[in-house]
Amino acid sequence: MAKKINNNIKRPAPVAQPKQTAVIEQMPVVKDSMIPAWLYDFKVQAIIVGILAFVLYVNTSKNEYALDDTIVIVKNEYVYEGFAGIKDILTKDAFDSYYKQFNSSNQLSGGRYRPLSIVTFAIEQQFFGAIPKDKVDSVMSRGFTFNMQQPFEKKFIEDMHIRHFFNVLWFTLCCILLLYFLRYVVFKSNPIMALLAALIFTIHPIHTEVVANVKSRDEIMSLVFICLTFIFAFKYEEHKKKWMLVVGCVSYFLAFLSKEYAISLVVLLPLSFYLFNRYSIWDSIKASIPFIGVMALYIAIRLNIVAQMNADSDSDILNNPYAKVADANEKLATQISTTLNYIKLLIYPKHLSADYSYNTIPYKNFSNPLVWLSLLINGGLIVMAISFLKRLLTYNPKVADTKKRLVDMEGARVLCFAITFYMLNLFLICNIFFNIGGTMGERLIFHSSVGFCIAAAYLLYKGMEQIKPAMTGRVALGGLMVLLIVLCGFKTIERNEDWKSDETLFNHDITEASNSILVNSNVASSLINKAEMEPDSLKKREYLHQGITYYNKVLTLHNTFVSGYMNRFVAYLKLNEPDSAKTNLDMVRLYYPKYPKMEEIYYNLGVCYYMKKQIPQAIAMWQISIKLNPGYGIAQQSINTAMQALGAEQRGEAVNVR
Repeated sequence: MAKKINNNIKRPAPVAQPKQTAVIEQMPVVKDSMIPAWLYDFKVQAIIVGILAFVLYVNTSKNEYALDDTIVIVKNEYVYEGFAGIKDILTKDAFDSYYKQFNSSNQLSGGRYRPLSIVTFAIEQQFFGAIPKDKVDSVMSRGFTFNMQQPFEKKFIEDMHIRHFFNVLWFTLCCILLLYFLRYVVFKSNPIMALLAALIFTIHPIHTEVVANVKSRDEIMSLVFICLTFIFAFKYEEHKKKWMLVVGCVSYFLAFLSKEYAISLVVLLPLSFYLFNRYSIWDSIKASIPFIGVMALYIAIRLNIVAQMNADSDSDILNNPYAKVADANEKLATQISTTLNYIKLLIYPKHLSADYSYNTIPYKNFSNPLVWLSLLINGGLIVMAISFLKRLLTYNPKVADTKKRLVDMEGARVLCFAITFYMLNLFLICNIFFNIGGTMGERLIFHSSVGFCIAAAYLLYKGMEQIKPAMTGRVALGGLMVLLIVLCGFKTIERNEDWKSDETLFNHDITEASNSILVNSNVASSLINKAEMEPDSLKKREYLHQGITYYNKVLTLHNTFVSGYMNRFVAYLKLNEPDSAKTNLDMVRLYYPKYPKMEEIYYNLGVCYYMKKQIPQAIAMWQISIKLNPGYGIAQQSINTAMQALGAEQRGEAVNVR
């Protein structure tokens, strides 16, 4: 007889099952028996990558300062103030201090709000010896001489050595984090591919500017925090621990504070969820929403800090390299063709230069075959990425059950991500969508090169698999990587030497960028500075005339280049040729009436005339000083003295010129 069921017995409530995100078949990690097992271990790979990064760049620790280090560090009062300057760094344009010294304002489209790396410079300065706010001006006004003989100059160079060393550590950390990101996100099933990609990135000579130029720490820090954002975003999706999401969002905000490349993650992050976590499109977007909120916060802060661009700056070809193009078609054609240079340097990084500004890359039009070749290559990459994505969108794992089909899908995911990573970061710096204030730059391809390295690693590994017998393929790949490490390592270490100072850098790069305004200008400046310390009067004059020759070329290329006229003025003043000096100083005043301390500069020109006993001309210069600054008392005193001397001269008395 069946027992009566007691309905009064309390049954445990059903346990709610967590909602699962749909996951389709994923390639398992398969170890190649012909590759040593220890090479798959992350710690071993990290040691290899870390040692390579450190060894290739540790020689930069003996370098001084070069290129944009002057704007961001040497001429940055907020950095000198140490901790006290951090507030200003966080609330002002990156170049605010430099602009103020020239009575100017924001000269670059969109401004530059990337304070994080500059904060690290201020922190370093605090330990080197911060300078009180009321004494910063006097320190900066002393400037730096050619051979750094003064105690404060030597101390500054010693500090730069340490800053360079920190840059090497940042780059080493960046390469190791990139390796982890590649293993954890992109190459989950193949750690060897992740190692190959990280190695190619680490040894690539195109990254020498980023590491050897301390200012470019912003590039390194940006990629560090982008990698951390990916890592913790994926960790949160795997473990659902809120602290991981918080760390991911903080990393993303710090990536924005490092440099604007973080905006690319608005696309790359949901795409990576779709490609590598096998989320649906909607689930990929939902997982990215917290990070979109971080982006909105950064944009709001940026809009409240960055000042409007100086109206005159957009017409300056050094800030807008396309200011002199004939029409919009020529501008677009030049921008398109220039992107081809990045691909060339990524594949063959032999001819490197610190500058590609006007007139290094000549303007082009759509009749130039390079424009169409660039369109073909870049357009082809975009079509490939779309086709890979389309293939994944139509992929049905229930009918695609062959191992080959699954492998093909893994390749589609990797290459789709690699191309998208490359192209999105390229879009940010190609000038077509945003005016970046320059034609191109090796540091600007730092982020895009990650996509290049991912694709190169995948294709190299797959190429190895096609070589039979299998062991021959493994040996060939290993031999190729050793060869690349040796060749790239030699080029990198050699190129690091060029970055020792402005003098070494531009004297080398004049052979690579002979028509660059900036390179010619810096070579000229180094010659004029060199003349300052030369005891031999004949060599001194030779250096000055060489500098003037370079400035003649610069001013032929850019006839409104104020710095060119000012430095040519200095050279003529040192040659004791006041008439030629005056011609150049008048051009400075014409094109930039607000040039700092103009009354003092005209006063010194007057002194030069006076020393040559050209008293009326001297008086005329001092009168200009007073006109520029009525309170400039020393000019009036000199006029009074000169008038007495002139009267004495007219009376036939001896004139005492001192």
